[in-house]
Amino acid sequence: EKLSDPSELLRHVHRAARARVGRYAADLEAAVAKRTEELARSNQELQSFASVVAHDLRSPLLTISGYCEILKEEFGPLLPQGAVEYLEQITMAAGRMGRLIDDLLDYSRVGRGRDPMRSVDLHVVVEQVRANLDAAIRDANAKIEVDRLPPVRGDQTQLIQLFQNLVGNAIKFRDARPIVVSIRCETEGAMHRFAIADNGIGIDPKDFERIFHVFQRLHGKEYPGTGIGLALCRKIVERHGGRIWLESQPGRGSTFYFTLPAADPRPDSAG
Repeated sequence: EKLSDPSELLRHVHRAARARVGRYAADLEAAVAKRTEELARSNQELQSFASVVAHDLRSPLLTISGYCEILKEEFGPLLPQGAVEYLEQITMAAGRMGRLIDDLLDYSRVGRGRDPMRSVDLHVVVEQVRANLDAAIRDANAKIEVDRLPPVRGDQTQLIQLFQNLVGNAIKFRDARPIVVSIRCETEGAMHRFAIADNGIGIDPKDFERIFHVFQRLHGKEYPGTGIGLALCRKIVERHGGRIWLESQPGRGSTFYFTLPAADPRPDSAG
C-alpha cells in the first residue's frame, strides 16, 4: 500500500511500531514468566535436595555419636586414655558437622521465608535473642545495651537469626576486656539503619568482603563456628531489601551496619 500523505504515513509507522513493541512485550513477558517458573521450581528442588541430604547425613552422625557414648560409658575404664580422647574427638567432630548441616539448611531456606512479611517489634526480637544467648551472655559477663528500636517490616524468625548471629559473634570474638554490645538505630527515609557495635578483637579491613562468603573463617579452633553465620546475615538482609556492611580495626572492636524497611504505618496485613 502506497501512502503519499505524510501524516498518514506517520500514523501507519506508529501503528506498526506499536504492534511490534506489543509482540516483543508479550514475548518478553512469556519468557520472564517461564524463567520465573523455572527458578521457583529450581529453588523448591534445591530446598528438597538440601532437606534430604541433611536428613541422610544427620542420621549417621547421630549413630556415630551414640556409639561413641556407649563405648565411653560401657568400656571407658578398660580403654587406654588415648582411646578415650579419640572417642571424644570423634564426638566433637560429629557435633561440628551437625551444626554445619543445620546452618546450611538455614542458609538454603532464607530465600523462601517461612513467616510472612509483617510489622515486627524488634524489642521482642532482641528479648528472644537475649534468651537464646543467655548462657553465652552470662559466661562472658557481657553487657547488652539497646536503644529504642522502631518496628520494621520483615520475617520475624529470620530477624531473630540476624540479630542473634551478630550479637553472638560480638560475644564470641572478644578479648580479656569486659564485653559491651550496643544496638542502635537511625531512620533513613523508608529504611532504618541499624548498628550492632562491640569492643571485641576487631577485623582487618582487607577481610571485610570475605567474611560475608560461605565457609569463610578468619580464626582457628579458639573461636568455634561453621563460617556460614555472616553469609546468612547478608542473605537475610538482602531478602528484606536492605544491605549490610561493617567498620572495624583489629583490637578496636567492630560495628556491623544493616538496613531494614520501616513498618507500614497502615493496618498490618500478611504478605
